[in-house]
Amino acid sequence: MKTKGKMIAYWTVTSLLAAAIMLSGIGQLMQYGGNVELVTNIDYPLYILTILGIWKVLGAIALLMPGFPRLKEWVHAGIFFLMTGAALSHVFANDYGDYGFNIILPLSYAALNIASWVLRPKSRILGSLLVNIEKRAEKQSLAFK
Repeated sequence: MKTKGKMIAYWTVTSLLAAAIMLSGIGQLMQYGGNVELVTNIDYPLYILTILGIWKVLGAIALLMPGFPRLKEWVHAGIFFLMTGAALSHVFANDYGDYGFNIILPLSYAALNIASWVLRPKSRILGSLLVNIEKRAEKQSLAFK
């Protein structure tokens, strides 16, 4: 994929993911909508909404802020585990929701997360930073010879 097209795709997917995670986190913090029912149906304590809400809001912010590639890797991993864990929790509790909504929604967020991770530019890939550091160190060592 061309660089410009890939960048547009990355920011589109990542913005959708960050917005979805942010709104979900705010909804959980406010215990808005069906969030209370969702966690009580699977026998989780209500305080889990506060914990998940805080992590989601912080994760959405971290996805959009510049720099911190290691943090972004952790956020992507966290979102993946959170969403697949949510889907599996509902499956194990036989709480599929209408038309499987309680499983489809978190898995669609996990898919957005994977797409964002795959499309990320080199500046957000942790390994590329190590290569750049090595190149910079090599140039500096040549300058001192």
